[in-house]
Amino acid sequence: MPQLALYTFGVLTSPLADPAPLTREFYDWGEAVYREIGQHPGHLAHAETAGGGGDRGMLFGADWGPWGEFAVPTWYGKGRTVHTTALAATLSRWTGLGPAIDAVYSGLHRKALNRRYDWFERTAHPSHVCWWVSDGVTPTWQDGVSRLEHLHDQGPAPHAFTFHHSFTPEGTSTGTTPRHGGSAQAAHVERGRR
Repeated sequence: MPQLALYTFGVLTSPLADPAPLTREFYDWGEAVYREIGQHPGHLAHAETAGGGGDRGMLFGADWGPWGEFAVPTWYGKGRTVHTTALAATLSRWTGLGPAIDAVYSGLHRKALNRRYDWFERTAHPSHVCWWVSDGVTPTWQDGVSRLEHLHDQGPAPHAFTFHHSFTPEGTSTGTTPRHGGSAQAAHVERGRR
């Protein structure tokens, strides 16, 4: 049974190591969101460093185990050290599109989305990309980056798509779904997969 891979990427207004209250707030929110999403039905796994924890900005040199070497899109132009890294990226596996959409557009993550421009730079680049993987296959950071770049350059396709314009594992378009619809949107997408 195919599983959904989801990669998200955003450029922060300040480095993760910045001691400013707004950066600390983003980090605290992020930890709470990760805990909640990790408990969400349909969530299978997400990329974590082999030892867990570590410095906030330690992404590029960390051991990510089966998730591969940490990578970022070509348009990321900020720092890559513990003190200068100014990005947030996630990589996860889900049982399907509906559960991922429901998790992203509900609960704490939905509240965080409403505050995203407090923490993230506005950009014309896509902030997430989805694709299907075989059961038990662990997507890599490089997979996510190459698909996000493909989405940016070529638009949605079965190889790289968004929640808004998605495809079934067989490559059939599910049509365009309304943005930020939470459970109603997840139900619409699941109906489109049948």
